[in-house]
Amino acid sequence: MNITPLDINQKHFRRAMRGFNREEVEGFLAMVAVEFEALVKDNTALREDNHRKAEEIAEFRSRERVLQETLVTAQKASEDIREAARRETQITLSDAELQAEKIVQGAHARFLRVVDDINELKRQRVQLESNIRMIVESHLKLLEAFREPAQEAVPLISSRKKTGEE
Repeated sequence: MNITPLDINQKHFRRAMRGFNREEVEGFLAMVAVEFEALVKDNTALREDNHRKAEEIAEFRSRERVLQETLVTAQKASEDIREAARRETQITLSDAELQAEKIVQGAHARFLRVVDDINELKRQRVQLESNIRMIVESHLKLLEAFREPAQEAVPLISSRKKTGEE
């Protein structure tokens, strides 16, 4: 049973002989009613305050949940960015290694061409030297061949001069 301040003010007691002093009882009941009314008001205010606090707590919990979700999203985004950067670095590194390998292969191929060219030039030099040697030797043989008849002819001419045959 809920008792209100109005119930206390309107409460009437039966009269009996040798009962309590009516004015004292009514004065006390009035004082109890005033105190009870203040307690009811305080209780109502406390309940309203409690309700507001509960709503604030619910709002804070909602904000906390949103902040946690945001934090998780930010961490995931950070991890995704790091992973993307790692993949991009891997791709860039792979591309650089591939280009370096191509450069090395190109340099090696060029080196092989230069070595082949050098070997070809050496072969051509040997062949040229051989051809020049053959030409020089053939010219020497020709010179010697022409020199022998000329030397034979010179004594004949001189011997004819000596003999007067001309």
